[in-house]
Formats: sequence, C-alpha cells, structure tokens
Amino acid sequence: MKKDFLTLRDLSVEEINAVLDRASELKSGKDVSARDRVVSTCPLIGKSIGLFFEKASTRTRISFQTGIYQLGAQAVDISPGESQLGRGETIEDTAKVLSRYLHGIVIRTFAHDTIVKFAKNASIPVINGLT
Repeated sequence: MKKDFLTLRDLSVEEINAVLDRASELKSGKDVSARDRVVSTCPLIGKSIGLFFEKASTRTRISFQTGIYQLGAQAVDISPGESQLGRGETIEDTAKVLSRYLHGIVIRTFAHDTIVKFAKNASIPVINGLT
C-alpha cells in the first residue's frame, strides 16, 4: 500500500517514533536484525528514487541523495528544465508516467499544492522535500 509523507500529520505518533528509532540505529551503526545485515541496513536495494527539485536547495538535495544511497537505492535526478512539466505536460500526467519507472520520489517545489496534486496522481510514495 502506498504511503506518502507530505506533512507530519501523515504519520501517527507510533510511526514517527519508529522512524526516529530506526534512524538512530542506522546512524549509530547498530543493526538490531543482524541476521541479514545487507537487507536490514539497505532496505532499498534495487530501487530507484526520483529527486525532483524545482526549488533549489543544496543541503536538502545532498541529504536525500546521501540517504537514498546509504539505504541501497539509486537516486534519479529529474531536472525541471529537462522534464516535460516545463513544456506543457500536466503534473497529473507526470506523476503517472514517473510512477511507472520509479519506486518513490522526493519533490521540492515552490507550492505545497503541487506536491499534494502529484501525490494524488502517483502510484508510488511521495515525500515532501519542501516543508
């Protein structure tokens, strides 16, 4: 089942705590499920995660790229100038097309509504990289 992360309200308190606990484990180098270290520390092996940054941010982009890599996935940079969005393709169509090729996407645009619209039309998880 698809789960987007557009605002903190999208997660329960338990889910937020689980994310923070797991992040702490990964950061400290501890692996609670040591039976299969690769699977437990690199749960995104074989996945492709898109990065669509309409609004530039060096720290945010590098943080996501590094995290995606450390979790075993490939980060796919989608430049607004090279996408069809700037040439008349709708956000709805772009969401549907990218959903065929990616396993998830991080979006940083100028408007939160754009991220919400993308998420409504995507069949992959969408992460808000703006707020």
